[in-house]
Amino acid sequence: MSPVGASAGATLLRTDGGDVTDGDRWVAPLERADEQALDRCRGPVLDVGCGPGRHTVALGHRGLLALGVDITPAALAWAVPRGAMVLHRSVFDRLPGTGRWGTVLLLDGNLGIGGDPRALLTRSAELLAPHGLVVAELDPPGTPTAPTTARLEVAGAPGPWFAWDRVPADAVAPLAEAAGLTVRESWRTDGRWFAVLRRGAR
Repeated sequence: MSPVGASAGATLLRTDGGDVTDGDRWVAPLERADEQALDRCRGPVLDVGCGPGRHTVALGHRGLLALGVDITPAALAWAVPRGAMVLHRSVFDRLPGTGRWGTVLLLDGNLGIGGDPRALLTRSAELLAPHGLVVAELDPPGTPTAPTTARLEVAGAPGPWFAWDRVPADAVAPLAEAAGLTVRESWRTDGRWFAVLRRGAR
């Protein structure tokens, strides 16, 4: 992560070590890489760590039922006026539709939520319908893992701190297998890395 200046309107991911990631892309129009990730989704979709809701809204425009979940009130306050259906809740809390979601979406580094990617993938598998998918964004191969504590800040309003980690693309297969998932597809677009994981089928 590279330090950047924090403006009043910025969307930032800040770690407890003082590193700051500019997250203004998370409220900008979708990039080609985002569109390709959403192309892999099957409904209904649970958008974990939805933030300001741009993927949740885009999925709705595609005709897919999508629900966003996030623990940052300021982000959700931005998501709702944009038309996103959201819950102020952790993915590890009780959620509707457990065992019936077609896709769990984990973009923008959200596979690191909770600081334990294996636990998050295990929870995602519980939420999925049989043969459901996890569509996840990853860090580049060789990226060192960096367990830390982070929070999302939207327009100067900080959210709660949460454990967070990085997951490089070359480390996701064993994590998926431990959670009862298999890597169905992986790809790179415009310097961003992604994978589709499938529940219960090889």
